[in-house]
Amino acid sequence: MKTQYYVASTLDGFIATEGDSLDWLFPLGSLEESSYPEFIRDVGALAMGAATYEWMLHNAETVARETGSPWPYTQPAWVFTRRNLPTVPNADIRFVQGDVVAVHREMSRVADGKNIWVVGGGDLAGQFHDAGLLDELIVQIGSATLGAGKPLFPRQVLSPALHLASVRKLGGEMVELRYQIRRGAAAAG
Repeated sequence: MKTQYYVASTLDGFIATEGDSLDWLFPLGSLEESSYPEFIRDVGALAMGAATYEWMLHNAETVARETGSPWPYTQPAWVFTRRNLPTVPNADIRFVQGDVVAVHREMSRVADGKNIWVVGGGDLAGQFHDAGLLDELIVQIGSATLGAGKPLFPRQVLSPALHLASVRKLGGEMVELRYQIRRGAAAAG
């Protein structure tokens, strides 16, 4: 079982615009051209930030067009938020707050040997990293720049903590980088 941050980023390191738009991403490829189908098969639980969850709710038509369903996950999802948010019918969504360590223990139990996916955003993935729980970064970099926006991973992580495990071309507009996180290696938070 691994805890993975699987995410798409622009070339200049942003996962969304300042207004949380992902419109930059959709023209760059399709799910079929990505590693998503093989990745999601091994996922047993999701961790999601409130902004990502709200984006999915507000963009249900776009999500359905891209994935076939307005809520495309069969796995249970833990949404980290301090606010009351609407639920999605027939989805296993658990609203949580606080330290990621206790929530990760519960997610691990429920995932039953499968991986945990930190869906977004960058700061939530950073919290898992800070707690020593993040095992892998899987970053699909698109051929687009935003100049500003929501950062990919707002943490300072210095080598040798990140080990580049693989590079893969995805279609004509994306590349995927997989980094293993070496625990105990030099890293700053």
